[in-house]
Amino acid sequence: MPLNEDEQRILAEIERRFHADDPESARRIGTAGLRDYLVRNCRWATVGLFLGLVILVAAFASSWVLGIFGFLLMLASAIVLIQNIRKISRLRFEQAVRAAGVHSLGELFEDLGRRFRRRFGDDE
Repeated sequence: MPLNEDEQRILAEIERRFHADDPESARRIGTAGLRDYLVRNCRWATVGLFLGLVILVAAFASSWVLGIFGFLLMLASAIVLIQNIRKISRLRFEQAVRAAGVHSLGELFEDLGRRFRRRFGDDE
């Protein structure tokens, strides 16, 4: 649902004030996208996964409590990594669908079917 003129004006005023009050944060927020955020989370999750593995291998023989901590760190990091990879792939898929000029997945498959039939012909 698009914004009306008053809402657009209010939003523009809020944005202008934000840029005037805190230009550094405005620059940082303006340049960071969702993909960058997800990639950064993946990097941290990978670090946590390897750190958990090191703790598990190094400490499990001497202290099972530390070993369990390492395992739980690995598990949590793996879950975060998988979730962020799924979000990145979904984001890239949506961008590809938009770049193809279609509004839905069904439309994309219909277009591909039309191209396939046109290229190889319907010899009926």
